[in-house]
Amino acid sequence: MKHVFNLRLSALALVAGSLLTVQAHAADALTDAMQAAYAPYRVALFKTNGESQEESQQAIKQAQTAWAKLSEQFATKPPAPYDRDTALAASLTDVSKVYAKASDQVNAKQLTAAHETLEAARDIMAAVRHRNNVVVFSDHMNAYHSEMETLLIEGPKILTKAHGIHLLSAQAGVLAYLSKRLTSEAPAQLNGNAEFRKLVIAVDLSIAALQAALLADNIDAVKDAMSKVKKPYSQLFLKFG
Repeated sequence: MKHVFNLRLSALALVAGSLLTVQAHAADALTDAMQAAYAPYRVALFKTNGESQEESQQAIKQAQTAWAKLSEQFATKPPAPYDRDTALAASLTDVSKVYAKASDQVNAKQLTAAHETLEAARDIMAAVRHRNNVVVFSDHMNAYHSEMETLLIEGPKILTKAHGIHLLSAQAGVLAYLSKRLTSEAPAQLNGNAEFRKLVIAVDLSIAALQAALLADNIDAVKDAMSKVKKPYSQLFLKFG
């Protein structure tokens, strides 16, 4: 989670607009397999963010098994559009290395470190899709997650600076935009799912509460709202990420 909190509105606008340049959507066997393998990955992330070593070990093992099956099937003979990606095999191996390192950390009872290690797998998978002009719903989730983490890490520091409320308002605007994309870019089957709708609305409301606190110039309310941003996203990510 190494983020740079850029305070310039032009940079924030660039982040918000980056998802507008969508070139393609998933419709191939490898992307489908990556999405299927992403489910146990999400569970591994969730479990390593808890306190159970045994559950974390089981979750990572399941994620490793799913990824090993994918790698065996596609590393040497990927379908289009990945068939011209000379870095694909190395990327698949890199994800396997992430799982191996995280597994070792869990075995050493270093669950927090394992969670941080696992974050890299998400970035590698996203980079593979990006290189091949493939966009899936997970990419919109990742975009929101990246800006959310920036807010949670750097936001408290910004509040101590002059005009901190105003600077955070710009970041909250980016998150509000990205949260709406979670609805507008979701597949039809998700938008038709009552549980998905409930969870994505909770994400929207968490950002709306933050924006309201910022508009009121209430620092205590802003801090409280920021503390409540991550939970609804985590619940949405675990189930539908």
